[in-house]
Amino acid sequence: MKDLLGRLSRDLNLRRSQVERTVALFDEGNTLPFIARYRKEVTGGLDEVQLAAFRDRLNELRKLDERQKAVLKSIAEQGKLTPELEEAIEEAETLQEVEDLYLPYRPKRRTRAQVARERGLEPVAAWILEQRLLAEGERDRAVADYLSDEVPTPEDAWQGARDIVAEVVSDDAQSREVIRSLTWRSGVLVAEVADEAQDPKRVYELYYAFQSGLRQVKPHQVLALNRGERDGVLRVSVEVDEEQAIAALERLYPPSPRSALAADLHAAIVDGYRRLIRPSIEREVRRDLTEQADEHAIGVFATNLRNLLLTPPISGQTVLGIDPGYRTGCKLAVVDPTGRVLDTGTISPHKPQSRWREALDALRALVARHGVTLLAIGNGTASRETEELAAELIREGVDVSYLMVSEAGASVYSASPLAREELPDLDVSLRGAVSIARRAQDPLAELVKIDPKSIGVGMYQHDVDQTALAEALAQVTESVVNTVGVDVNTASPALLQYVAGLGPALAARIVADRDEHGPFESRQAIKRVKGLGAKTFEQAAGFLRVPGSANLLDNTGVHPESYETVSRLLDRLGLALDDPHLSRKLAQARRGLDMARLASELGVGEPTLTDIFEELQRPGRDPREDVPPPLLRRDVLQIEDLRPGMKLYGTVRNVVDFGAFVDIGVKQDGLVHISQMADTRIDSPYEVVGVGDVVEVTVLDVDVERGRISLSLRG
Repeated sequence: MKDLLGRLSRDLNLRRSQVERTVALFDEGNTLPFIARYRKEVTGGLDEVQLAAFRDRLNELRKLDERQKAVLKSIAEQGKLTPELEEAIEEAETLQEVEDLYLPYRPKRRTRAQVARERGLEPVAAWILEQRLLAEGERDRAVADYLSDEVPTPEDAWQGARDIVAEVVSDDAQSREVIRSLTWRSGVLVAEVADEAQDPKRVYELYYAFQSGLRQVKPHQVLALNRGERDGVLRVSVEVDEEQAIAALERLYPPSPRSALAADLHAAIVDGYRRLIRPSIEREVRRDLTEQADEHAIGVFATNLRNLLLTPPISGQTVLGIDPGYRTGCKLAVVDPTGRVLDTGTISPHKPQSRWREALDALRALVARHGVTLLAIGNGTASRETEELAAELIREGVDVSYLMVSEAGASVYSASPLAREELPDLDVSLRGAVSIARRAQDPLAELVKIDPKSIGVGMYQHDVDQTALAEALAQVTESVVNTVGVDVNTASPALLQYVAGLGPALAARIVADRDEHGPFESRQAIKRVKGLGAKTFEQAAGFLRVPGSANLLDNTGVHPESYETVSRLLDRLGLALDDPHLSRKLAQARRGLDMARLASELGVGEPTLTDIFEELQRPGRDPREDVPPPLLRRDVLQIEDLRPGMKLYGTVRNVVDFGAFVDIGVKQDGLVHISQMADTRIDSPYEVVGVGDVVEVTVLDVDVERGRISLSLRG
């Protein structure tokens, strides 16, 4: 690529100098969270989303550049690189354009055209392509010199020549672009049932006879069709008007009505389209549709995961976690406000044991013994029956509230090495109850211990590109962890590994050092950890918190590199860091300041100075506190209690393309269809709600028999 930085600047509409500086930051090994938070002056204020797009486009252009160089080298080694071809490859905007241009020169397996070339028929193919003026009777005599044991008849010669022409047409980048464009413009994705016996539950019935324009097909439909095809239930294809396709190719290779070879050219074009171009473009289109659907589904999952991880913690409460079950009973775990396990047990209120009264008495005793203020109930099997148990306990005068908690992934965590290390004395079944209790206290700290794919807030997460999904979810988790900040003296290795610059190995070393030498007294003390060098400290320090440090700045998002700036700022304003009224005084002082001038005097950028003010005015702030808290309940509804028109508060549990599922306190989550989300038309549910939001809904319809509840957010 002649000018990669220029292309990047143009694509992202950024100044070239801005691009150069930002590329340098990434190439120097800086992490995205660090760049976004502490290098705003260098990047021109690019935020995390913009930087992620920048990094992704940079990687794409570098891959394109590498491929262009490899293709140019390959063609040059064949002695076939012309100045025009070289320029076309260098100016290609996409990998697909490069591959189209390379196709005629790519080493191929033995094709019909290659066989024909080996038999010396390339000159005959050239006659067809140039539409040589042969009279009808001259055809046999014209190829007499090309007959041999391998080409015994004139028709064999012409067939071989047509095979060559078919490949020439197919390998032409312009041909492929014409058919690609036509396919996307007017092609139809078609599905039909292949084997109904493979679908006894009729999961794919909606797609037994399905058609959709390629531009109109929805991402979730693509993923469902792919799964149905893999399961052997559906047969999926892309249909294009063949007459239009052939006509388009013949505009590039027009048959001459004056030539006896017009029919040969037409036949070669038809053959090239049916045998070579159409199958190739169909595979390409199906792949592109799948990639687009994957990208969309991964985006859905990432958005939902971010909102879930940002669920506000419930601090200062002693929580009784309940992992509901029928046959094996409900597992119990009491944890104190720091997450330390105080007690465990099992009750069996549901069938087959049905020891309801005994279970109530056991819960009452645990609440009284440990001062429990909140019951956290897992939302899996037997959850609603257990919710009824909690509601009855409250009706009997026990002063607690309860919270429904997603238990997705709890069983995965319970059997993990991390759970064995954290809770070595507890049975696997009881660890799940501990995890549920801790999720209520601090969702982020607990959920990072689980593979994000197991958290259950996505759409077709097992069908999408697993590598891309894992990368996207890791980026979301990293972003949230660094946005919130991490207490280096209490965080688990699972949480610490997402801090910018650390990773699993260093996270484990930090915890091991903490266990051996005691808590870190300051940010500087973190440098004692073996293997944590200057660069890593630079990346991580601003996101690590030390609440007990003698330096208040160690519990803020102010980076150690700015501590001296803070000192000079406070001296300039006549304030002290330990002033109990610092926040109020800073707010007053800030109103009369010329921030640009002050930043210049202090030798820092204005964005950095603004961030310093924000941190000093709210030291130790948890950004999750800005989000409405989870909905605590004290009573329970049955689906039979619901009536159209009822207004209820609920918690958004999942958001998908067609709407949102809301927990309103009955056994089934209700669905707010996208059409019921706003009084005006919206393109996406995310414009209105996110996972974890507490919303007021109106009941539209209740189907008790099928367990379906329709809700509305509209006024």
